[in-house]
Amino acid sequence: MNILIIEDEQIAGEKLKGYIQKYINQDVSISWVRSVSEVYELLSNPHSFDMIFSDIELLDGNVFSVYEKVQITCPIIFCTAYDQFVMKAFETNGIAYLLKPYNEEQFLDAWKKYQILFDKRDSIDPKIIFDKLKLIVNNSKAEYKTRFTIKKSNGVYLLSVDDIVYFQSQGDFLLAYDVDRNKHAINQSVLNITKLLDPTKFFQINRSEIINVEYIQKFETHFKNKLCISMIGIENSLYTSSSRSPEFRTWLG
Repeated sequence: MNILIIEDEQIAGEKLKGYIQKYINQDVSISWVRSVSEVYELLSNPHSFDMIFSDIELLDGNVFSVYEKVQITCPIIFCTAYDQFVMKAFETNGIAYLLKPYNEEQFLDAWKKYQILFDKRDSIDPKIIFDKLKLIVNNSKAEYKTRFTIKKSNGVYLLSVDDIVYFQSQGDFLLAYDVDRNKHAINQSVLNITKLLDPTKFFQINRSEIINVEYIQKFETHFKNKLCISMIGIENSLYTSSSRSPEFRTWLG
């Protein structure tokens, strides 16, 4: 087998290489690249890999920027510390998703999945398998709210979710602040609204506020492990709670 490892961390790469040689084949041919630029240079030219083990966030960028430009014909097992790319991974020839720090048992589960799907690859077109996996993923995607209907004195206003900079709790209802600095009352609680919003775009930074990632201008450390966040179009700064700060950093990647 010809296997490609995409991993910028030396220790993680050596660990993965050891698992491959131990459980797949001692004599397997392994190529190892550590940057998005190297991945693009390698995969944009003719290649014959049977499998790719791929990290996602590399030092010089996100590996999906390559997968969106070049045609990948082999399966990919993703190995990453971030869980927000699961859907995207399975839209890009992904067959398994290993969250770091994964162990030997989890590696073996991913390898067994490859064997089940591709042991008969001489008689089954891999594209058929990938298309079926993508169809399953697309059909399982949650339907998130795309707009709210807001009752105003002069009629009903349609507010696009994409135009909302952040939500702020006001007792039993929420105020939604939009990109034009208008505020709109929404009859929802923080708990209910989080179930309606796409978690890849919105994050609850404290008990009362939920922000849209598209409008984050910058953030910096603050007192007691809090983070001070500047939002585009909003004059006042917002603050994470101390307990939410680590998760917020991970969510941003």
